[in-house]
Amino acid sequence: MKIIILGAGQVGSSVAANLVSEANDITIVDIKAKLLQSLSERYDLQTINGVASHPSVLAKAGANDADMIIAVTNSDETNMVACQVAYTLFHTPTKIARVRSLDYQNNPTLFAQEALPIDVLINPEQIVTEYISRLVSFPGALQVLDFASGKAQMVAIRVAADGILVGKKIIEMCEQLGSIDYRVVSIFREGAAIIPDGDTVIENNNELFIIGAPEHIKNLLKSVRQKEKPVKRVMIAGGGNIGIRLAKKLEKDYQVKLIEMDVEQAHRASEELKHTIVLQGDAADEDLLIEENIDETDIFCALTNADEANIISCMLAKRLGAPKVMSLINRAAYVDLVQSDVIDIAISPQQTTIGSLLAHIRRGDVVVVHSLRRGAAEAIEAIAHGDKQSSNVVGRAIEEINLPQDTSIGAIVRDDSVLIAHHDTVIQAEDHIILLVADKKRVPEVERLFQVSVTFL
Repeated sequence: MKIIILGAGQVGSSVAANLVSEANDITIVDIKAKLLQSLSERYDLQTINGVASHPSVLAKAGANDADMIIAVTNSDETNMVACQVAYTLFHTPTKIARVRSLDYQNNPTLFAQEALPIDVLINPEQIVTEYISRLVSFPGALQVLDFASGKAQMVAIRVAADGILVGKKIIEMCEQLGSIDYRVVSIFREGAAIIPDGDTVIENNNELFIIGAPEHIKNLLKSVRQKEKPVKRVMIAGGGNIGIRLAKKLEKDYQVKLIEMDVEQAHRASEELKHTIVLQGDAADEDLLIEENIDETDIFCALTNADEANIISCMLAKRLGAPKVMSLINRAAYVDLVQSDVIDIAISPQQTTIGSLLAHIRRGDVVVVHSLRRGAAEAIEAIAHGDKQSSNVVGRAIEEINLPQDTSIGAIVRDDSVLIAHHDTVIQAEDHIILLVADKKRVPEVERLFQVSVTFL
């Protein structure tokens, strides 16, 4: 697929890194030559230095025969104009744009084909907000991923040395949890993936990826994380777009405090938030945290624009008694350094956002993609089409499907029901199949699995 990426910032470079490894023809455009040089040295892609929305620049980038344009510059207006130019002058089939302003998003008629012809709107801040709010709602989870419009959820949990799962076989875990309906789709142990069977033994510090209906997932987390207290109090460091959005989402159900250093930004936050206590100050100020009872806070979320400030404030909050701390971290190297040892959950905006883009690039009818393990693995929702003659999956039991190595089917969403996958479960047409692909290199094989034959079309 020929793809033009507009913007070589954190989102654009992350998208390029993910797509270039999948045999796509990638061209990336930016006004900053140094960013482009760095990317061209690391990856096999083309770079164009220029203004992303200019017709001459898009023509030079190959828009005449591009399959897709992904506009993720820091300017909403540049992204929108670039999509308009791509549609009008080059008839680009698929146009994806990052649009952050709620003022634009609250007027969806702007993005009709006869107005601003954007096929997919991406708002990383909104995606990250939703992601963090799910983590708050599911205490004990490292990740919470939605499938089939929330009908099914996958969670990642880390096994604690003093937990009830250590040393147990998967079959013993199932017996202990009784009526809870779920499936362990993968176990990551010392960086390697294991597709478990009933005799697989769960060890300390393993990461388990588990899927089921939301009510079953919540009951499972309560059972395996018995020492985890229900969340009542949340403290947020950072009153930017993500901090304010998260506070708005949480303040109806939790006691929320927000700390913001900038006076004007703190004032803006206090005007927008109705039930949140807004404090003007430094989230890395020990006296302020003690005064605001950090030791009685259930979750501390550091969401400023500075990775270092987020890490330091989380470390301080943890030392002062906060049981769980989460940090927004843009640099991938920092995520690997601090997660689990210093910070309970490190949130990468790029990895959280990338799935929204990948779902529109995957072949076969792939409708949801979640990037896992810093991009090394993926959780995928694909729709099965056709019949037994035209499809590789429809009309077949799971044990009959030639799944790629390191891939497992966790659940099937059929109409409004979530069916946990067993070896003899038969897939029907229009089922939503949820898979975990532990090795991303196997994704093309999964895509081919869900492509129907030409005779069906």
